[in-house]
Amino acid sequence: MVIFTQGDNYLEFHNQNETVRITAWGDNSFRITATPAGPLDLSNDALLSTNSSANINVQEPGEATIQNGNIKAVVTSNRFNTRWGIISFYNQDGKLLLRETDRGGALNKRPRSYHTISGDDFKVTATFLGNSNEQIFGMGQYQDGTFNLKGSVLELAHRNSQASVPFYVSNLGYGFLWANPAIGKVFFGSNHSEWTADSSRQLDYWITAGDTPAQIEQQYSSVTGHVPMMPEYGLGYWQCKLRYYNQQQVLDVAREYHRRKIPVDVIVIDYYHWPRCGDYRFDPDYFPDPDAMVKELNDYGIKLMVSVWPQIDVRSENYEEMRDKGLLVRTDRGIDVQMLFHGNNVFYDATNPEARKFVWNKIKQNYEKHGIELFWLDEAEPEYGQYDFDNYHYYAGAAVQKSNLYPREYVRGFYDGQKQEDKVTVKLARCAWIGSQRYGTLVWSGDISSTFETLRRQLIAGLQMGIAGIPWWTTDIGGFSGGDITKPAFQELLIRWFQFATFCPVMRMHGARNPFQKLFKKNGEETEGTGAANEIWSYGEKNYKIMKKFIGIRELLRSYSRNTMKEAHVSGSPVMRPLFYGFPKDRNTWPVDDAYMYGDDILVAPIMQAGATQRTVYLPEGASWTNAHTGKEYQGGQRIMVNAPIETLPIFLKDGHCAELIKKI
Repeated sequence: MVIFTQGDNYLEFHNQNETVRITAWGDNSFRITATPAGPLDLSNDALLSTNSSANINVQEPGEATIQNGNIKAVVTSNRFNTRWGIISFYNQDGKLLLRETDRGGALNKRPRSYHTISGDDFKVTATFLGNSNEQIFGMGQYQDGTFNLKGSVLELAHRNSQASVPFYVSNLGYGFLWANPAIGKVFFGSNHSEWTADSSRQLDYWITAGDTPAQIEQQYSSVTGHVPMMPEYGLGYWQCKLRYYNQQQVLDVAREYHRRKIPVDVIVIDYYHWPRCGDYRFDPDYFPDPDAMVKELNDYGIKLMVSVWPQIDVRSENYEEMRDKGLLVRTDRGIDVQMLFHGNNVFYDATNPEARKFVWNKIKQNYEKHGIELFWLDEAEPEYGQYDFDNYHYYAGAAVQKSNLYPREYVRGFYDGQKQEDKVTVKLARCAWIGSQRYGTLVWSGDISSTFETLRRQLIAGLQMGIAGIPWWTTDIGGFSGGDITKPAFQELLIRWFQFATFCPVMRMHGARNPFQKLFKKNGEETEGTGAANEIWSYGEKNYKIMKKFIGIRELLRSYSRNTMKEAHVSGSPVMRPLFYGFPKDRNTWPVDDAYMYGDDILVAPIMQAGATQRTVYLPEGASWTNAHTGKEYQGGQRIMVNAPIETLPIFLKDGHCAELIKKI
């Protein structure tokens, strides 16, 4: 039998040396912590502190309950089948939401297991009984194109184009957060779900109950942080390519957009505009007068964003100082080269507050002084040459235990620096973890291929990221690699991607276009090359007219997008939403993985197959829907066939809203 103790807002039970605490944590929510021996660590890398009350009832022998609003946890223990203490979670109607696995009779299973690695470090596993009818959504950004994650095995680790944000929403009426930054995995099986941290000091997760996905999302964002209000420049069109390598190119592109009267909110200077990785400044040979460049862009109403990498080349002017001050990620064995790219590089340790301050001070001295406030924080995973997490060590701890913190803390350094100046900006980053949203992180989906299959995967990735609590998300329009601007097949893909991106949280053109050109520094050393032209007039007159039209549509959406961003800021609502988010009672919406809502009122059904000029669209019941291209109205609760020539895509407007878009798309 377990032994119970209690406090004002927690129920704790002890099974021999194991301690398990269930704490009321936010509205209708619990945090569960457990350790196999010794005291609990009540600090947490994922959750913000909160004050919640609970009703606790201890019923000896072997059973107790704790209730926080609409969620109740029941702990059961007996000597035959639940000797370790089994936790079951119910909603206000007594419906079972989630239950830890039981002993399984003679199988002698445990709901919480700890395998000693060394000292107080354990491989930690939490196992829950499965429900074959459950559907699971969220968990961040994975590139396998799976929408309902039931049956999936996911790596809890970051990679280029993969962001592990371990929160999901279940169609059974609850949300679940694995509040541990350790490397691990999760298996969502039909008979059980199993979470594993490869190395940790304790088990830590959070669960919330809600009547709708929107309620669950609001409760989740209240304990992990709200995204700021999107600045105005995030609502329009962004222009980028790999790469504008000198000042003249940047200004020539801006001047041409201005001459053509095409609004551009942001233009981006990509990587290797610096002398060495880790110098954190412009190369004066290619950017001789940043002040004049920024001023001219501002005159056109264009903000400048510049790329920043966390890599430090061993030849960088900052390497020795950062190494001697202990500001770099430590390699525990072997040669200390963490990424080989245009030289030998190591990463600065973003989990170290002193390292964050050091880098921000360089940014302030070398970019902010020119009036540059927007930063593209690339390589945010970070992208190790080999993902040997057990070989790296951070200020926060061993990488195998703390690595998933890195992208959040990387962005946090810039957020904290600008906060001192009362500035709130967008930080474009290639990765995120729990809480990244509160630092103004805009995640883009990484170095993805230029294919229709990849485009389809990005739609799902964007929906999953929104459910996982990261409302600001975008892609490289056209994909990052493999796009030849002279090929009609790529031009078709680009147009379909451009249309999709018009209805994404941020609309950003980017890519390493072929044919590619090598570049050399003045001393003859090869540097990063530049891709072919990637401006909207670079693809022929017909494609130019389509893209110009959709930039105009993005401008028509500006007020609507602003209101949608306010919802994300206030309540944590995704900007891109699965159909079930707004129509959870319509069972037909839950499986839909090829369409979505942009905000409350716009249903987007992108074309994601080469050569396709029509597709079927499901219209949720409970609303009327107007085809924005034709103006024809339909009642919800039906699937229809829609024509979509290359000039347009299927867009439907709910209950007569957004009428300004009718026959403009």
